[in-house]
Amino acid sequence: MGKEERIKAITRLYYSQPKVQTALAEFSPKREVVPQYYEGYGKRPDVLTYPSDVVGAANKGATSFHGSEELWSDPMELHSDMSPKEQDGLREGWDLLIDIDSPFLDCSRIAARLLVAALEQHGITGYGIKFSGSKGFHLIVPWAAFPEKVENFLTRAQFPAWPRAICGYLMSYIRRDYNRLAAEVLTNVGALEERMNVKKEDLQEVICTLSQRPALKGTKVRLLCPECNFEIERRDMKITKKRLTCPQAECPGLLDVIDQEEYWYCEHTKDPENETRALASDRYPEYFEEVHGVSAEKVANLDLVLVAPRHLFRMPYSLHEKTALASVVLTKEELEGFHPKDADPLKVEVRNFLPKSVPGEAQQLLLASLDWARTQRAVDERIEEKRYSGAKKEFAPLDLQGVPDEIFPPAIKTLLKGLSDGRKRGLFILITFLRSLGFVPEEIQKRVRVWNAKNDPPLKEGYVRSQLDWHLRQKKQVLPPNYAHASYYKDLGLLKGKQETKNPVGDVVRKVRQGKRD
Repeated sequence: MGKEERIKAITRLYYSQPKVQTALAEFSPKREVVPQYYEGYGKRPDVLTYPSDVVGAANKGATSFHGSEELWSDPMELHSDMSPKEQDGLREGWDLLIDIDSPFLDCSRIAARLLVAALEQHGITGYGIKFSGSKGFHLIVPWAAFPEKVENFLTRAQFPAWPRAICGYLMSYIRRDYNRLAAEVLTNVGALEERMNVKKEDLQEVICTLSQRPALKGTKVRLLCPECNFEIERRDMKITKKRLTCPQAECPGLLDVIDQEEYWYCEHTKDPENETRALASDRYPEYFEEVHGVSAEKVANLDLVLVAPRHLFRMPYSLHEKTALASVVLTKEELEGFHPKDADPLKVEVRNFLPKSVPGEAQQLLLASLDWARTQRAVDERIEEKRYSGAKKEFAPLDLQGVPDEIFPPAIKTLLKGLSDGRKRGLFILITFLRSLGFVPEEIQKRVRVWNAKNDPPLKEGYVRSQLDWHLRQKKQVLPPNYAHASYYKDLGLLKGKQETKNPVGDVVRKVRQGKRD
């Protein structure tokens, strides 16, 4: 019997248990619930109403069930073309779901213990814990624990922004302890180097103790003119075969590189003596701390902020296709000694994953998270402004500045609603399209982040930032792919019918010219 046949045989037997069917059905009200088959997900939207629906789907080949964090008045009214405002009108609330997914179960366990402690330290007693079915854990805080309004904003309408803020705050809250404790179990550096195909130095990290963020590595270069002995220091200078001319008047000499020295800097913290500079280790070494051993965040990164509209997660007591283990509910006391064999699907003990909460008990956590998010946003905006304010359009694009969104071609309008598949290709289309229309760098990066928030799930911030950095530094114009490029528009489901031009920029040009003639 092959793996697929074995998994399907286990699922049919497992989901035939009345206690499992009841557990899934009781967790499902108000949620969008989508079965996953061995070859992919079922249709959306869908719901799970009765225990018998579970065994019915299993008999059709369903291997697992995934539910929404959001609670809807009628999940079957959902559709992919809904605007955020329409979703807000249908959404009755949301549970806070913290997805702890590290490559190493021991690191996930450490994070789960720290996060449970953090929830309790913020006054939350009603929370649930379950095994993800593979190498992680899920924590849940029920919707009932959150206040109806904060600062005149309806809490139910602040999805996914407020759950993301909470997850970001909690990661910041436990970061130091997580790095310390996880590094204690990640001791076999040789095995990590081989498994991750990286060098030892790539597994190490320096933290800025003021911002509690990883520091970035820079290079300080010393240059000397052999003609007049003039010496100068440059930071992060790109060294090429071409030598720089001595800046001293009347000196014909060329500068030689005489020394290079690495240093660390934190782009989130200003130099106390010069606010235009970042805090650097060569000036303030006392604010930079090397993580002992390997960096837990680099080896076992926790991407807790995986929250997006209509995001689904594995439901309690659903099976995992790859491991054939059940997503079992645990107590905090069981976390420490938990072993995957305890999730044997034929030996599970069914418990309630969604506990009763004290109404409003999550208010302290929510307020602290929103304060933290405001501070982080101000810092990030300052960094973005500094990064892109000096960027100029070195190429001469078409004179299309000020083009309103209304004349964007249909493919781009569909793209702007967000994607679940092909997000990296979508990012390339969007950046090149906006650049070709002459949008300034600051506007491009803002629009890209608004778009990414609509993706399910969003692209990781590091990837988005790297793509923005690369594109906005190019001196030549890069047009978006032509419509005929099947790997982009057609494959992403952005095209309907025959296109009148070859490229989305061509559509805009045609409309602009038509408008001028009119």
